[in-house]
Amino acid sequence: MVEIPPESVAVSVSQTPKIVSADIKGNMRLQNIRSTNPVVVGDWVEVDEQGWITEIYDRKNYIVRKSTNLSKQTHILAANIDLAILMVTITNPVTTTTFIDRFLATAEAYEVPICMIFNKIDLYNEAEKQQMQTLMDLYQKIGYTCYALSCLDCEDLKGELMALLSHKITLLSGHSGVGKSSFINALCGETTAKVGDLSRVHHKGMHTTTFSQMYHLPNDIRIIDAPGIKGFGSVDMKKEEITHYFKDIFQYAQQCRFSDCSHTHEAHCAVLQAVKNGDIALSRYESYLNMLTDENEKYRIG
Repeated sequence: MVEIPPESVAVSVSQTPKIVSADIKGNMRLQNIRSTNPVVVGDWVEVDEQGWITEIYDRKNYIVRKSTNLSKQTHILAANIDLAILMVTITNPVTTTTFIDRFLATAEAYEVPICMIFNKIDLYNEAEKQQMQTLMDLYQKIGYTCYALSCLDCEDLKGELMALLSHKITLLSGHSGVGKSSFINALCGETTAKVGDLSRVHHKGMHTTTFSQMYHLPNDIRIIDAPGIKGFGSVDMKKEEITHYFKDIFQYAQQCRFSDCSHTHEAHCAVLQAVKNGDIALSRYESYLNMLTDENEKYRIG
């Protein structure tokens, strides 16, 4: 299984702790995947005696986003994931609902189970705590498991979280500065992952994690700590399929009169009616529209 440092690939051989160094041939590409990183953390690979990766086995799933530098290519965060955790903060830094919904939709598209952790509750004032609870209620109603904690003091939830992660490969993702490294250290009970300061200028994380890295914890817990993500561009999603990746919207979409309803302007659209009635959160619908166009175009409801 691949764990990727900056210039080489470390491969866990079978289930043993043996680590070997391996290189990637420049012409290696995955069929039908135009990715900036053909081999990613979580991949199962074959390595020959010279240390060359000769084969990448089929992936059961992966999390992918648009490359920040090459818009026509993709960047795969991790592969063969049993669970994805999106770490969210209300402030310092702010995690927007647009970012949350894009991540959730992408995970749904690639069949990766998801839960959300709202971190830094020790720093929030009453208004921020209320905002956090509103978001947790929203996503729990849709069907996503949510936890609220402070990574600096999460002993009460540690047992439950260890049980959740046990015998799994888990991708830990979110903006820089939300506390991913602190979360890993809280589970380990020691300083395993680097913890960075928050930028005073932009209130953004300082990208302490610069490449994806897998941590092996007790109870057969393997956590992939991905670099902080500023944005999450959708990849290879047909417009007519996006509805499927919003579980709450899809529930009502099946009630629309027209099978090809885009849920933007059509008469007898059950989704538009549900938004008007408050059965679908406006923030979720706006995220759907944002992904539908992948631009900043605006629609008016009704």
